[in-house]
Amino acid sequence: MKLNKAQILRYKKQISLEDIGIEGQSRIIESKVLVIGAGGLGSPILLYLAGAGVGTIACIDFDLLEEHNLHRQIVHSECNIGQAKVDSAAERLQALNSHVTYLPIIEKLSETNIDKHIADYDIIIDGSDNFATRYAVNDACVRHGKPLVYGSVLNFELQLAVFNHQGSKNLRDIFPEPPNPEDVPSCDLNGVMGTVPGILGLMMAQETLKIILGHSCLRNQWLWMDSRTWQLRIVGF
Repeated sequence: MKLNKAQILRYKKQISLEDIGIEGQSRIIESKVLVIGAGGLGSPILLYLAGAGVGTIACIDFDLLEEHNLHRQIVHSECNIGQAKVDSAAERLQALNSHVTYLPIIEKLSETNIDKHIADYDIIIDGSDNFATRYAVNDACVRHGKPLVYGSVLNFELQLAVFNHQGSKNLRDIFPEPPNPEDVPSCDLNGVMGTVPGILGLMMAQETLKIILGHSCLRNQWLWMDSRTWQLRIVGF
């Protein structure tokens, strides 16, 4: 792909990096990414992928924006309360980068519809908040051979992994079956510091861009971090 003058000017700071250059920026522009969720994780992921110039970004979410979302879901604004999150995000992404194709999908993801949604994308990013969706997304990525960038947060802690990339393992290789929902703490009941999904969302966006560029990324590794102490562990699996 040959970049035009406007693209070179817009992305010159990235193009100036030896590990990216014109070829790498072309890969970013030609890439297609599906983001699951337009909430705490999806917000920074969407913003930074659009900022980087990812050519096609789709986002699937069925929720409406509520006031209590705003402390962490920073792609949205007060004026969007009551609006579908994917539509609210569309306004912000269009204002940020009008050259990116953004596809909002208002639908609840499930095992019955996941396959049709992931088929057209190069990379899937899971920013969902429940294990039923996480396992459905993981299994669909395995069926279709799609790399999956996975992240989860609770309170001050975050976890990150890349699954099913160039023959690497997937979620079921670590946890064969989802936990009992009654045994899983939820953000609604236990809370989450607003900055924590922001930190993780940026890390997920970074791993996504590394995959697009062909750079080394997490492989059969589980990253855990406590943002209170900055204690970080990476465990192989």
